[in-house]
Amino acid sequence: MTPKIYEVRFHGRGGQGAWTASLLLAQAGLNEEKNIQSFPAFGPERAGAPITAFTRISESKIQIHSSIYEPDVVVLLDPTLLGPAVAEGIQEKTKLIVNTDKSVKEILDILGLNGVETWTVDATTLAINMLGRPITNTAMLGSVVKATDVVKLDSITQVVKERFEGKIGELNAELVKKAYEEVKQG
Repeated sequence: MTPKIYEVRFHGRGGQGAWTASLLLAQAGLNEEKNIQSFPAFGPERAGAPITAFTRISESKIQIHSSIYEPDVVVLLDPTLLGPAVAEGIQEKTKLIVNTDKSVKEILDILGLNGVETWTVDATTLAINMLGRPITNTAMLGSVVKATDVVKLDSITQVVKERFEGKIGELNAELVKKAYEEVKQG
């Protein structure tokens, strides 16, 4: 039997931290002595252009080196990106985690999907309230941990504090925890 490789695809816009979220998730896995990969898919786009980032986490060596085509998890940082690119490759087993104030039914209708496990959190409001800015990447990481248990919450908060030093690190770690508590499965 082939060991499980957990594959996560992040969707965001340039400047929102999708690749940073991918890197932080991978670093948390590495700190837990798991094998990891993290990489973006973008060119010389400007801030605000759609980007995709990928993370693989496994207990065993990862020998695949390609984009993620059938993700275990799809994370959407920016709800304005709800559309075909987000739905691409989603299987019945895929978990969808969306920064939104919309209902699960609305999200699945927009994406043309049925029966996909969907988690929602209003990460934008949480980020504005805690950071004073609509940067949702760390909030979405808290949501990923709650929905998947792919890494431990303490592992994510630790790497967030290391990545963002001082007060910003503390606030982002609190944002991770707040989103972990508030994300809801639809």
